[in-house]
Amino acid sequence: MKSAESEPSLPPTPNAELIRDRVLALGFDAVGWARPDDIGDAGDRLAEFIDRGWYGDMGWLAERSEVRRSPDRLWPDAQTAIVVGSNYGPDENPLSRRDVSGLANISVYAHGRDYHKLLKKRLRELGRWIGDTYGADCKLFVDTAPLMEKPLAQAANIGWIGKHTNLVSREFGSWLFLGVLLTTLKLQPSEPARDHCGGCSACLDVCPTDAFPSPYQLDARRCISYLTIEHKGHIPVEFRRAIGNRIYGCDDCLAVCPWNKFARPTEEAGFRSSTDISQETLINLAGLDDEEFRRRFSGTAIKRTGRDRFLRNVLIAIGNSGERDAIPLVEDALGDPSPLVRAMAVWALGQLSDASDFIRLRARFSANESDVQVLAEWDRSA
Repeated sequence: MKSAESEPSLPPTPNAELIRDRVLALGFDAVGWARPDDIGDAGDRLAEFIDRGWYGDMGWLAERSEVRRSPDRLWPDAQTAIVVGSNYGPDENPLSRRDVSGLANISVYAHGRDYHKLLKKRLRELGRWIGDTYGADCKLFVDTAPLMEKPLAQAANIGWIGKHTNLVSREFGSWLFLGVLLTTLKLQPSEPARDHCGGCSACLDVCPTDAFPSPYQLDARRCISYLTIEHKGHIPVEFRRAIGNRIYGCDDCLAVCPWNKFARPTEEAGFRSSTDISQETLINLAGLDDEEFRRRFSGTAIKRTGRDRFLRNVLIAIGNSGERDAIPLVEDALGDPSPLVRAMAVWALGQLSDASDFIRLRARFSANESDVQVLAEWDRSA
């Protein structure tokens, strides 16, 4: 007979409260559990989104849509999705920045350090602890795989998906970064969050480009966040005036949500707005070369967009600013190596200059005849 000492020890029974305490101790602000395949009708909504072409340049959404719609295909052995949220609530209402002439209006989420790195680090620590404590395998996800985080967050009672297709929390309003840890550990799923939007349509009504065909539907091709961050080409003329001073993202539909009355500023230093970004002016950004852009935005989400698209956005905002003092900077951009930047310099000049200025500039500017978009902007702006 084997002695009791020779029997292999079994891992302890999973304790949801102990895991919750560990998650919060790591610095997360919200946590819940869901089955990995509990995404409700999100898969059908995604299929409609793709069928209608609303994804624009985001081809990666269409390429792996079947996996997104069937999360069990991503990792069949996973038993639980541990969904975490980190509060990035701003110190001020982002709507107050929209009409400040000359201000570079940057989405709240990009004011601090890139959240992907911080959430990944903490999820990695959580995964190691779960492995050591319960012998379970884990895989972490922070926008790194075809996983539908928002539907899982609703299933895990972190919040509900509002009419603007973003997550809303009764405790944190619109301001939660999400991460998911899939694990072979089996936990009892949380009670799903209920939709508390009611008859409110504030998020739909405030959109400057009418990007919502109906509640809970988004045509990304009309969304300023998509246009200024994801869209790789020239921003359609019909949306440029509506962009205003927004040069990276748009918070309007998030900021107007009534549930933000329960939100509070983040306590995470890495997510807090730096003075440099919150007070940045369009003129200061207009002349950045690639090296200066990379140095200026190192460690932030903005860097991933690249200098040319960023300057495209800045020039549109300058064109909307009415500040004629910026004309010399915009004229300098006419010689930029990027056709994306040159074309938007032309458009901005068309907004800021009077007819005589524009005729003089066109006569001076030696455009490459093969640069169709730049020449089209001259003709459209004249």
